[in-house]
Amino acid sequence: MFEFRKLCKMAEQMDPATYSVVVTEKSVKILAGLALLYESGVDAAKIYLSFILTAIAADGKLDESEYSLIRPMLEKAVGKEVSYDDAKAIFVEMGLDKPAGIKNVVDEMVDILGMISAELKADIVIVCLLVCAIDGKVSAKEKKWIKQLIR
Repeated sequence: MFEFRKLCKMAEQMDPATYSVVVTEKSVKILAGLALLYESGVDAAKIYLSFILTAIAADGKLDESEYSLIRPMLEKAVGKEVSYDDAKAIFVEMGLDKPAGIKNVVDEMVDILGMISAELKADIVIVCLLVCAIDGKVSAKEKKWIKQLIR
């Protein structure tokens, strides 16, 4: 538990330049790893996008500041421009605007995490934690959500 708190604190205090480098490097590895599980890179990108959007939804909202900071990552994952309205539409389409929808996506995510290497799982968890910390704080709801992924 102590290590988890330390990791959360590190994510909350990360400077924007380091944040960008870490997320970009890990995103490339994650997309490559997920592509090995799925027949198409599109499916891998959709899975990765679901992790990112669920990380945003963990605190119950999708605001413009979160969107602005993760926009490059979203666009890289889907291979095209993603407006704030597009992101909100994906968010609603996935059911991430409701607790039951988040639970369903988390259940699917946990299943996927069980099929991948420990290293790839750690990279996904770190990126999700960084997305949660994008506003400088990892809330109690976000910590609870991240812990579900770690199990």
